[in-house]
Amino acid sequence: MTGVRIDGNTLRLPGGVAVRFIRTLRLPETGTHPLPPGLGEFPLRRVADHADRVPEAWRARGGVMLPVYLREAMWLSFGGTTEPAALQVGVGKVCAVSGKPWSGRLSRKPQNYVVLPRQPWLDGINSGTGTVKQFVAVPLGLGATVEGQVTGEEVWGGVQLQSFPLKDEPLVRWRESRERERERRARAPMHAPSFGAAPQMMAAPAPAAPAGMGLGVGGSMRQEVYKDDRPLSDWAERPGGRVFVHLVTPPQWRRITGEEPPPSPVDRSAYTQAGLPWYDYYDQDAEDLAPTDALEGVKPVGDWLGDDHEPWQEPYPAQVLPLKDAPGKPVEDGDW
Repeated sequence: MTGVRIDGNTLRLPGGVAVRFIRTLRLPETGTHPLPPGLGEFPLRRVADHADRVPEAWRARGGVMLPVYLREAMWLSFGGTTEPAALQVGVGKVCAVSGKPWSGRLSRKPQNYVVLPRQPWLDGINSGTGTVKQFVAVPLGLGATVEGQVTGEEVWGGVQLQSFPLKDEPLVRWRESRERERERRARAPMHAPSFGAAPQMMAAPAPAAPAGMGLGVGGSMRQEVYKDDRPLSDWAERPGGRVFVHLVTPPQWRRITGEEPPPSPVDRSAYTQAGLPWYDYYDQDAEDLAPTDALEGVKPVGDWLGDDHEPWQEPYPAQVLPLKDAPGKPVEDGDW
């Protein structure tokens, strides 16, 4: 399966799907919070470009890699996706939407994908009505990852993405509808404000041992995972593209790429004191997916790593704002 590329720090999958991995503040593991802001993009590199410096298992899986600190939080941005797609998101080959094992097919009972571009981002696993639990990086071997808690073992780690485009007829209907909407907007003045995604603030060794990093969960935030309102038959039966995203510790990133990783994330209280924004996103026309038993019971990483001693300062009310193929070599896929 081909057609996946890196465009800057954006992964582009067939069918116009765009995915960026965004650094963010880690939330407290108690309470429910607004959407945390973006603190810049994680850099992405192709595994094949560093084949002599990565573990053999990584070469077999192909894909890309990014550097992440222990207990660092991230969210996935789908901004820039140009046409409808069903995107499966796996954490250690456990579906982040349904909690079911990774699958090569779309499912509706329970839904095992997010619908793009309707879903603008995903900050964590679908864990409760109108909430998700934040993606947080942890080492394999403790049992703290979503993979470890759901399956009882930690084999894969990382993040897995797989996209399914619309079939030809539904895609033609969507494009025609989109064109009619453009014409309507061109004739009518726009009064409603338009809210976008959180602003971004960019801040030959021997082969390395496996990084052994996966995603566990942190605090809860208000975010909906939207139910697909199309019939399942509208989507292609086979994926258009897939990619395995390896999570690398900063020391391994240096050894493998020869590059410096991004600096450690900014202190949370300092961010809030600076008056920078948080976000609250709600789409009244979309239906939220109900949580599944497998994901609703996933415990935060603090249960394994201990209490978070970094001080927390709630954002001020005025800080919470309301919201509503490329050059380069293809990313190689492998066996996973």
